[in-house]
Parts: sequence; structure tokens; C-alpha cells
Amino acid sequence: MSQQISTVAFIGLGVMGYPMAGHLAQAGLDVRVYNRTSAKAQQWTEQFGGSHHPTPAEAAKGADLVLVCVGNDNDVRDVVTGADGALQGLAAGALLVDHTTASSSLAEELGKACAEREVGFIDAPVSGGQQGAEKGALTIMCGAQEDSFERARPTLLHYGRAVTRMGDIGAGQLTKMVNQICIAGLVQGLAEGMHFAEKAGLDQHRVIEVISQGAAGSWQMENRHDTMIKDEYDHGFAVDWMRKDLDICLSQARQLDARLPVTALVDQFYAEVQALGGGRWDTSSLLRRLKATDHKD
Repeated sequence: MSQQISTVAFIGLGVMGYPMAGHLAQAGLDVRVYNRTSAKAQQWTEQFGGSHHPTPAEAAKGADLVLVCVGNDNDVRDVVTGADGALQGLAAGALLVDHTTASSSLAEELGKACAEREVGFIDAPVSGGQQGAEKGALTIMCGAQEDSFERARPTLLHYGRAVTRMGDIGAGQLTKMVNQICIAGLVQGLAEGMHFAEKAGLDQHRVIEVISQGAAGSWQMENRHDTMIKDEYDHGFAVDWMRKDLDICLSQARQLDARLPVTALVDQFYAEVQALGGGRWDTSSLLRRLKATDHKD
């Protein structure tokens, strides 16, 4: 019988990890945290309690479950399998969950490294953004063995409204790729529609009020139309991170011989947004790119 999860370590306290770890502390779990910038870890413990540690390995000592939420594949390797990585502190029988949006090949690599230490592994990228993390309403896509998933699921539900096993290790990351592929085309379509509405002299707010009730409606439309109309993009999911994700999607597509022409095109549009100085702007800034192109004509 699997031991109950009562002590967890959370590695990475960015805009997503900080509130996610907070939900675990508020649920009564003993939370041990590590962050590359130690001041952020100290701030977290002052707000939520728990303890902060100088290395991922130290944070992982005594934990039943380690949760990771960092930037990219190499960041994950550093905090999991590095010299001071979490695996150095985990005992056999523990679990490790990676919430980072990363490659499926990394998930398989980590799965093997964990298995060698008799540690269960789950690749579990999330969708819902900072708002979803703060509200505890993330969608979590998991790749794992059934027993590892069932053991971790109650803990993940503290910040996930939908926690689903998509298949074996790697399936979570592949599902997140589908998510990002769909979002890329959707946001471009929304940007073009709003640009067209403005050019046509329509009241953009009224247009969205009407069409959001029909087949064109989407999360992006509902949550981003107002800031797009105001030309405000200093919030949300950064273009730099979206391009990182789309690079993963396009690389995987080449391996699968899957055709992603719209995704590749939108990725180049985001490169143009970066050239405008918008690397940290929200992904909805594709509308500003259209306006910038328009001004050149």
C-alpha cells in the first residue's frame, strides 16, 4: 500500500509555481521549497510557512512528492538530475512530478533516471496560466504509470480543476503540445478578427459581446479581448515562452512527420513581435504586430 503524501517539495517559484505551492501549504501539507533566487523562496515561506532550502536535493530530503515547475529542458535537468538535484535527496518509493512544459524526450529521460532510484515519475504540464494557478483551476495533462498517477492525483487537485492521465510517460507533454498548437492559430485568428473590426469602424467591444456567444467564442476571446482593445500586453503568458513551446511542437512534428503550417507561420509572427521588443508581452500581442505592419504600409 502506497504511503500517504504529507510532505512535499516544490522546486521553482515563478509566476506559476509560487501560487501552486501556496495552495499545497493552505491545504495543510508540509511544503519544502527551493528557488534559484533564494529571496523569492524566503518571501514564499514568510507568506505561507513551510521551509526553504539552498538546493533542490535539500528540499527533496524527506519528501513523499517533489513537484518541479521551471523554465525549459535544461533547467529541469539541473534541478532534477544535477549534482544537487532533487533525485539526490529522494528516497525510494517517492514521486517526482514535472509541471514544466518540456520535450517528451526529456520526460522519457527523467522517467528512466527516476526508475533507477525506484522513484515514480509523472510528466504533468499545465494549462490555465498565472490566473489559473492563482485560482487553483489549472488543467493538468499527465503521462505516467497508473499507480503513480493515482497516488499523486489528490495532491495535484489542490491546484488543478482537471487532472487527467493521458497515457504513459511522455503523453502529458505531447498533449500540451496539442494545446499550444491550437492556441497559436486561435490567437492569430482573434488578432486578425479584431484588427478587421477596427478597420471596418465597428465597436470592437460590441463585436466580441455578440460573436463570443456563438461558434467563435473561446477562452482567449473572453479573457484577452479587453486588453487587446486597450493595446495592453504587460501581463499573461510571455511571447518568449510561447516561442520556446512552439519550438518544442515543431521539433516533435518533424519527428512524427506531422504537418503544422499554421503553427510554423505564427511562430514567425511571434519572432516579429520579439523584434518589436515584445518578448515579455502576452501572446495576444499578435494584434500589435498587425498594427505595426499596418503603420509601415
